[in-house]
Amino acid sequence: MNHPERLLYPLVFADVALLSVGDDRLQVLLARRAREPAAGKWALPGGILKPALDGSLKDTALRILRDKVHVDIPHIEQVHTFSGPTRDERGWSVSVLFYALLPRDRVNALVSPKVAEVKWADVADPGRLAFDHEALLASAVGALQDKVLRNALPLHLLPERFTLSELQRTCEAVLGRPLDKSAFRRRLRAYQDLVEVPGEFVRGVQRPAQLYRASEGFEF
Repeated sequence: MNHPERLLYPLVFADVALLSVGDDRLQVLLARRAREPAAGKWALPGGILKPALDGSLKDTALRILRDKVHVDIPHIEQVHTFSGPTRDERGWSVSVLFYALLPRDRVNALVSPKVAEVKWADVADPGRLAFDHEALLASAVGALQDKVLRNALPLHLLPERFTLSELQRTCEAVLGRPLDKSAFRRRLRAYQDLVEVPGEFVRGVQRPAQLYRASEGFEF
């Protein structure tokens, strides 16, 4: 007698690489896991899909950020899907990876009882992470860098008002390398998403620097 094929019901997760810029370096928010599996290890914030609460896996990702690190974010983007039988000791799993962008001054890293603590880590050296989260982080950073290389401006990583020098340093932090100032400024002339803030400047030792903001409804 032939037996019917066994059905697999994998665990479905959303994991989020929450990225910001600190000390002119691209950084990621990591959470130390308070529960098994991988208790005590650092990981990207993540959680299981709850069909009764989540209309999509993007909703899952947003709920995770609200519940675990208590932040509202201006931009979140799906990156890639990871799957396999050995990713998580609880069983066969599927994880949809997102990256989220947030100005550092808007992060309020209050955590729920599910998370022991959080920290910012440089994406170039995050340390050993739980599960396959080192690969997830590399994928998220690569996707962000690719978008900036294709001339998208990561304005969601900047404060509400910023100088062009701050914008260049942010792009350099994302790419991990310096950019030629003259070429960068020429590139910006074509952007309609950069709006001068009339009469607002940053004054220092050198001449005042004009402040800018993102246009209304800007999407990265």
